[in-house]
Amino acid sequence: MTNCAPAGQRQGNTHRRPYYSAVSDSVTMAAGGYCDVSKIITTFLLNTCRLPPRLSEREVQAAAFCAEQAGHCQLEETETKSIPLTTGSVAEFYIEPMLPLVGDIDVMSHLNTELAIPRGHPPPTQLPAHFYDYVKVGEIIDSHLPGYVYLPLRYLLTQCVDDGKYNCVEYDERQCLFVNNIYKDDEAVIHGPARVAANSDTSYLSVDVVHCIRCLSWPPQAADWPTRHRNYGWPDSATVDRVVSNGCDVVGVAHRLCKQHKWMGKYQWRLSFSRAEIVLMNSWMPVQQISYHLLRYFIKTERLTDSADNSEAGTVSNYHIKTLMLWACELKPRSWWTEHLNLVRICAELLQIFSVWFTDIRCSHYFINNCNLLDNSFDVRSVASKLMSTDEEYLSSWFISN
Repeated sequence: MTNCAPAGQRQGNTHRRPYYSAVSDSVTMAAGGYCDVSKIITTFLLNTCRLPPRLSEREVQAAAFCAEQAGHCQLEETETKSIPLTTGSVAEFYIEPMLPLVGDIDVMSHLNTELAIPRGHPPPTQLPAHFYDYVKVGEIIDSHLPGYVYLPLRYLLTQCVDDGKYNCVEYDERQCLFVNNIYKDDEAVIHGPARVAANSDTSYLSVDVVHCIRCLSWPPQAADWPTRHRNYGWPDSATVDRVVSNGCDVVGVAHRLCKQHKWMGKYQWRLSFSRAEIVLMNSWMPVQQISYHLLRYFIKTERLTDSADNSEAGTVSNYHIKTLMLWACELKPRSWWTEHLNLVRICAELLQIFSVWFTDIRCSHYFINNCNLLDNSFDVRSVASKLMSTDEEYLSSWFISN
C-alpha cells in the first residue's frame, strides 16, 4: 500500500512540519498520481488527531472549576450544595485534533436538596452520600411534547439518624417545581439554559453552567432504548448497563415553542441524557470521534447553525449532529468505519443521511423513540439542499481549504 502520510508525519519521524506545508505537499503528491486527495486527508487527520499523552489544558480548567465550585459551597456552610459535572465537548472527546474543538466548558450542576423520580416510582429510601438530610422530590410528568416534562412536588424525604435511610412525607398540595435558575443574577450572562461563569483571566475558556435536577433512575420515556435490537453490537451490554445505571437529569428549559407561554415557559423541563452520551461517545473508535469533530466543524463553518432572525428556530445544533452520529454508530457495522478507511467518504455519506432527515423533517431522538428533533419551524429546504450537494469531491476540496 502506498504511504500517503504527509512528510514529517510518517512513522519514525517525530519532526512535525507546519500544517499548511504538509497539506500542500500532499496535494502536490496527489496531482502526481500517487494517491487521491481523500486518502491523503484521511491519513493526515489520523496522524494529527491523536490521543493526548496527558490531561489537556481544557480538562484541567474544567476540573479546577468544578473543584472550586464544590469548595465554595462547602465554605458557605449552608444546607444547599451544588454538585457539578463536566459535560459537553470536554467530557465527550478523547481525541486531540490540531484545530481546537472546544470553545467553552460545559458544566451541569444539581443541588443536593432536590431529586426527580419517574411517575409512579416509589420514593427512594437510600440516596448517595452527597444528598442532604432533607430532599424535595419532584415527580416527572410528561408534557404534550415528547422529551419535555413537568415536575410536581410529590415528597419530602428526611434522613434518619440511626440507619441513614430516608423517610418520606407526601405533599398535600401539588405544586410544580418551576424553572428557577439559581445561578441567575443581575450581572449574569445567560446563554440558553446556562449561566456563563465570569472569569477575568482571558487565557481561560468560558464556562457555561446549567442547573439540573438529578434523576437516579432510567426514565420510562426511554424504556425501549436498553433492550432494542442491535444488529452490530454497539453499544455492547456492559456499556448499556453503565448508561442505564447513571439515570438521567432534568434541565430547566422549556421547548422553544413554549418559552413565551406564561405557564409552560416557567414550569416546563427537558429530559437530559448528557451522562449517557458521555459514556457512549467515549466508547467510540477514534475514527468515529474524528468524524463527529469534522461534521461539527463543517456545519459550523458553513453557517448551517445560523438562523436568519438570530433566534433558535431554523438552526442546526450540535445535538442534531450528535444524534446523527449516535444512530450511525449503532446502525452501521464496524467494517463500514474501518474497511478502506476514508474519512471524507464517511462524512459525505453521513451528510447525505442528514439531508434526507431534513427533507423528511424527521430527526428521531436517540433515546426517546417518539420524539422528533425537527419540525416545520426549521429552515429545512435550504439546509437539505446544501447538504444534498455535498459529495466526497466537494468535501475533499473543502477540508483542504478550511
